[in-house]
Amino acid sequence: MTEKRAWAIDGFLGLLLLVALFLGGVYCIGKAENPLLGILLILLAAIGASGIFIVQPNQAVVLIFFGHYLGSVRKSGLWLGIPLTVRRKVSLKVRNFNSKRLKVNDVQGNPIEIAAVVVFKVVESAKAMFDVDNYEQFVEIQSETALRYVASRYPYDNFDEEGYSLRGNPEEIAGELARELQARLEVAGVEVLEARLTHLAYATEIANAMLQRQQASAIVSARQRIVEGAVGMVQMAIEELQREGFELDEERKAAMINNLMVAIVSERSAQPVINSGSIY
Repeated sequence: MTEKRAWAIDGFLGLLLLVALFLGGVYCIGKAENPLLGILLILLAAIGASGIFIVQPNQAVVLIFFGHYLGSVRKSGLWLGIPLTVRRKVSLKVRNFNSKRLKVNDVQGNPIEIAAVVVFKVVESAKAMFDVDNYEQFVEIQSETALRYVASRYPYDNFDEEGYSLRGNPEEIAGELARELQARLEVAGVEVLEARLTHLAYATEIANAMLQRQQASAIVSARQRIVEGAVGMVQMAIEELQREGFELDEERKAAMINNLMVAIVSERSAQPVINSGSIY
């Protein structure tokens, strides 16, 4: 249901009109000129008084007249609307929802614990009131559902460094979670302002094993970078020596490469050895 603006006039002006009707009725009854008119005026004033309502800042009041949606009033203040209407208040303030820690399986089947915070606000009071049973509960359930869905599409950690992972790409995961939530909550007239992960960890039963795997992967990756750097440095050294006029045969090159690689790659500092003779 689409939100529309309800008919309403300034409440202070409405109060003046109602007081005038009441006083006119009292006058007619007191003077006994037309008591029936006086009673009618007082009755109209009493019925009209039921149309007085107050709208707080960042709030919308939904007006329902015998099951028919008349519209919503968003502007704060005192208002006089159609009498005998049912009024439902909907908060338009920005609110947070912290999800519980959910235990789900990532795309690789590893059990993980994940939680998120969702920042949202109502932008369509009619949808929030009529299209869902309870929009606050709807936000909670759909937030947890979207979080489970997004978590099941990505690995916790990407050891191959290809594609997104829950731990390695928090901004991208947060953006996809917000888009997924917006698609689900649009039916309730809710706008998702932000959605971010607040907790992410392996489940207890595999936490130690996955920690060892992360450490091993980090060591392998570091070693690979060290070797790549060492090869480049050795190549530069040989090319520089050749540019300076030093001619190295294949055996000398092999010995030099061996020495440089040992000195660069080794975890311990290399011990210099002075060669006083020839390698031959």
